Amino acid sequence: MKIPKIVKRYCKHCRKHTEQKVAQNKKHAPSSLSRGSKYRARKRGRARGVGNLGRYSKPAVTKFKRTGAKNTKKTDLRFTCTTCNKSMTQPFGFRAKKVEFI
Repeated sequence: MKIPKIVKRYCKHCRKHTEQKVAQNKKHAPSSLSRGSKYRARKRGRARGVGNLGRYSKPAVTKFKRTGAKNTKKTDLRFTCTTCNKSMTQPFGFRAKKVEFI
């Protein structure tokens, strides 16, 4: 997908429409040390076992075959305002195999 290098969009710091430079940001995986991850791991360990335990009697999610997995990652665009030099990310990404700046 082709995206222009400079876009005119609203800057919430300047409170007006300014020209902004577009760059692609690297997406990071969520941390395994986050509160939710620790909670899930603890909960999973507590409900170990086989037999009639509902979802806990199933094997680990890593053992499942990834059927219907997505073959693209969502892009993360970073916009830098040319007047105030503040940068902001787009709240939602879009799926594209290749992102090219023109």
